[in-house]
Amino acid sequence: MAPKSPPPFPLYETKVRNNAVSRAVEVVILLLLLSLIAYRVWNLHSHGYYYTWLLALVCESWFTFIWVLVVSTKWNQVETTTYPERFLEWVENGSCEFPAVDMFVTTANPELEPPILTVNTVLSLLALEYPANKLACYVSDDSASPVTFYALVEASKFAKLWVPFCKKYNVAVRAPFRYFNADHTFPPESSPEFRREWKKMNDEYANLCGKIEYATQKPSLFNKFATFADLDPNDHSTIIKVICENDESLAVGVPHLIYISREKRPKHQHNFKAGAMNVLTRVSGVMTNAPFMLNVDCDFYVNNPEVVLHAMCFLLGAKDERDTGFVQFPQTFYDGLKDDPYASQYKIIYHCLGRGNAAIQGSFYDGTGCFHRRKVIYGLSPNDTVTAEKLTDHDLQKIYGKSKIFVTSATTTLSGSLSSETFGVLSYSLEAASQVANCGYEFGTTWGHNIGWRYGSVTEDILTGIGIQRMGWKTGFCVPERPGFLGCTPSTGLGSLNQMKRWASGHTEILFSMKCPIFAALFGNLQFRQCLAYMISILWPVRPIFELCYAFLPPYCLITNSHFLPKGNEVAIVIPASIFIIYNLYTLWEYMEEKESIRAWWNNQRMWRIMSSASWLFGFLTVMFKRLGFSETVFEVTKKDEDHTQDKKSNTGFTFDHSPFFVPGTTILLVNMAALFIGLWRFTQQGKAEWGVGEVICSFWVILMFWAFLKGLFGSGKDGIPWSIILKSGALACLLLHCCKSVY
Repeated sequence: MAPKSPPPFPLYETKVRNNAVSRAVEVVILLLLLSLIAYRVWNLHSHGYYYTWLLALVCESWFTFIWVLVVSTKWNQVETTTYPERFLEWVENGSCEFPAVDMFVTTANPELEPPILTVNTVLSLLALEYPANKLACYVSDDSASPVTFYALVEASKFAKLWVPFCKKYNVAVRAPFRYFNADHTFPPESSPEFRREWKKMNDEYANLCGKIEYATQKPSLFNKFATFADLDPNDHSTIIKVICENDESLAVGVPHLIYISREKRPKHQHNFKAGAMNVLTRVSGVMTNAPFMLNVDCDFYVNNPEVVLHAMCFLLGAKDERDTGFVQFPQTFYDGLKDDPYASQYKIIYHCLGRGNAAIQGSFYDGTGCFHRRKVIYGLSPNDTVTAEKLTDHDLQKIYGKSKIFVTSATTTLSGSLSSETFGVLSYSLEAASQVANCGYEFGTTWGHNIGWRYGSVTEDILTGIGIQRMGWKTGFCVPERPGFLGCTPSTGLGSLNQMKRWASGHTEILFSMKCPIFAALFGNLQFRQCLAYMISILWPVRPIFELCYAFLPPYCLITNSHFLPKGNEVAIVIPASIFIIYNLYTLWEYMEEKESIRAWWNNQRMWRIMSSASWLFGFLTVMFKRLGFSETVFEVTKKDEDHTQDKKSNTGFTFDHSPFFVPGTTILLVNMAALFIGLWRFTQQGKAEWGVGEVICSFWVILMFWAFLKGLFGSGKDGIPWSIILKSGALACLLLHCCKSVY
């Protein structure tokens, strides 16, 4: 049911941030970059090192282009404030009802994503501060794991105790592993009853963890689950189980909990997470059909119990619903290592670029912690006035598939209804739900292309967000004082590199497709500046080409006795020196503004260079090899750590293995070290050199960026670079040095 009247007060407010200082510094840096380019062009033919200067010009032009993208995105920044208490008052006045929300949790590998993490995420969703009869939780298990199913069954029993406990005592953290893992001291005013119930809940949760741990070690335990007997995770029929049903529609009970493992067949493309999300959308469409959907990864638990209320402030409080096609909460992490040694927490990106996006066409879709309008996922644009009555059954089946029950639910959604539509008892919908979860259901439809989560990239979140904003929707960026969700971040350098490589692969697929933001801006309704904002990350995989070339320029000049920077006695040396100093001081200031340490700033500086030489480069090459037919893109699940104790925070050293990730970085390090030795030794012998202090500083700076690799050359075990990597890198370094000497 649509609201009877608009809210008497705004449910959220948007304020423009005062970033005049940032703008001024960014403009100064831009002018200096343009001055450097002008200097290059003016003096290109007057130096004896034409090709060196030409390469420097190309690289610096690229860096200037990237800086233009950054400045455009950060130019206007906004902050939003939500008022959930006003929303509750609006509902209590009878002018609006609580809309229903279908909640999706996705997991794909019980070994990399321990079931206890999934269980905690589910429990935090079931305990939301929202009427239970308006919520339904769907868990997609792409591994068809009996352990995950068993864990959810046991969790549903625990939820009948946990949910009332949380709501009775207004528990702030409703993921048990965080609530009971914290150093708990009872406040002086706590009642004896609360202390007894707390200890009881603690024991119950410990018992739940024990059962799940025992189940992972005893596969024979699942013989009673006939559905999972002799099951092949990559070749099985659809499995849908209603684990918990709020059959009396109690507002104070436990929400629905449904387990789904979609059909898998070896000869059918399953489209990774995007395919799983589309199955969840269709299954929920025939079972509960809530007008709004929340999706979270299995390791992102609810940190703010009122997160749905905050989202509704956007979704129902917007004067024009086209401003809130979806509402994204920023990714925040509960297990981040001190000083962010692997640059995997992205605090400054969300602080600056995230708020900048919000001021243009809205937030990107991050793949988790996002509330969607179901009708937007169904492909309805903000200007579309087509109603269900104007579409024939044949048209609807060509778009949404041949399930009559699902088509009926889709027409209800397209008509703009905000009421959920449960088709009788949930168990009665299982046959229809199984039909829409079959792997062949999407054939001949527009699923994954014009509707649903988009196919064509392993970063389905970015691709889907581009598709939604291409239709003309704006999106919300909700940053409540208490973070809405907290997730798990990679705890090792290699884990962070692997995650970034998957993103780089996905971005490369988008860049070389018709779904690129450039085409969305030219032929769709994606705003020009929003297109520029997307290109910052879409171009990640291309950046190594220029960054690696620039990193090899200083050693090339030291070896060949040439220079690519103005000499120290030239006035023009002020330009690159100013860029170097101002940029680093400015980025350091940004980190300190967010109360981040100097160490965190430095860690991020060096890790982004390492990511460029490893993750971005190999992500780009992976897609190129795929296009040439040499390989296939693989969706790599990032390992989630089950142990979240404080002890892991001391494990901040960079570890290595035999991955080719480390060959480019080691090669860069060896070449720069050798070049410094050769150049300085030759200078001591001859007493003069064409290269200047600029080349020496740049080479030292590159070595500092790869300091972890330098330590790895002398380390042992996981802390040391394997000899196979050193030999490969050494061979490449010798080849590059030989090429430089042959030129000299």
